[in-house]
Amino acid sequence: MVLDWRGGMGRGVSAHVCNEHRYGYMNVPVKSHQGLEDERVNFIHLILEALVDGPPMWASAHVSRPPKRPSKMGFDEVFVISLARRPDRRERMLSSLWEMEISGRLVDAVDGRMLNSSVMRNLGVDLLPGYQDPYSGRTMTKGEVGCFLSHYSIWEEVVARGLAQVVVFEDDVRFESNFKMRLEQLMKEVEAEKLPWDLIYLGRKQVNPEEEAAVEGLPHLVVASYSYWTLAYVLSLAGAHKLLASQPLRRMLPVDEFLPIMFDQHPNEQYKAHFWPRDLRAFSVRPLLAAPTHYAGDAEWLSDTETSSPWDDDSGRLISWSGSYKTLRDPRLDLASSSGHSLHPHPQDEL
Repeated sequence: MVLDWRGGMGRGVSAHVCNEHRYGYMNVPVKSHQGLEDERVNFIHLILEALVDGPPMWASAHVSRPPKRPSKMGFDEVFVISLARRPDRRERMLSSLWEMEISGRLVDAVDGRMLNSSVMRNLGVDLLPGYQDPYSGRTMTKGEVGCFLSHYSIWEEVVARGLAQVVVFEDDVRFESNFKMRLEQLMKEVEAEKLPWDLIYLGRKQVNPEEEAAVEGLPHLVVASYSYWTLAYVLSLAGAHKLLASQPLRRMLPVDEFLPIMFDQHPNEQYKAHFWPRDLRAFSVRPLLAAPTHYAGDAEWLSDTETSSPWDDDSGRLISWSGSYKTLRDPRLDLASSSGHSLHPHPQDEL
């Protein structure tokens, strides 16, 4: 791409722009009706995108920055599930939350590699009879067991501490522009409408293409249909009670298959028959506020849930797995959000 820039001394200067390599970033210019706050939001989003693609962009020592004032956004807790042996993901997540002024608490994920058959027996873990991955036919992996146990421990803490509402993040979240303000606004609207809810997806993969029912009075919320991923969601105390009461450890399947069963949107009737009641009140924000940092097929894609050994295999081997249908990019996620910014930087925004 060649741009012809006529400025300076009035001489024509050709600017050559290469989009094949990343040399840095330029902030998206604000529109004519936008102001300094919009500029700040855009710049924070640029920093978050840079954190996904590489090391942090440190501010110059000669630049003064206003102090950060992290908050829990009105929630009782903001949990961040993170594997201790993935320090790069952990640091990126903590840096991202810091930039957005969100106060999160790290929860060490249960490492599937450390699980063996006797440990799982002691935990009371048993696989749902007949479970197979819906696309590959493989059984559950130890990584998926570890993922489920990580979320389960948070549900237990929510109930034990009587936390009214919490946010749960996994450590591979890519945040939409102005995430914090939009989530705070959503929860204010939910409270104002007195909507009974148990779980709200902030990021997910809608499996079926059918239009989901809008929630009256809440234009940014839909009734959730069959969905994948648990990378970001809001959970209520009542919802945590329901999830624990179903005793899922005794008939485990991946956590992102379990949740749709609990709000009765899973297509497999045999799986659903093992759980009752299936009355979780689940919704999803629309447009989504989060997505995975990487997808199956990306050069940087890495899944500790999918590339571990089968749940009943104590050999410790890694399975050869390039990612299931679940971890492929959902083309709907590439649609621009209501703010006019997409989840991923467009080539013309990079220099």
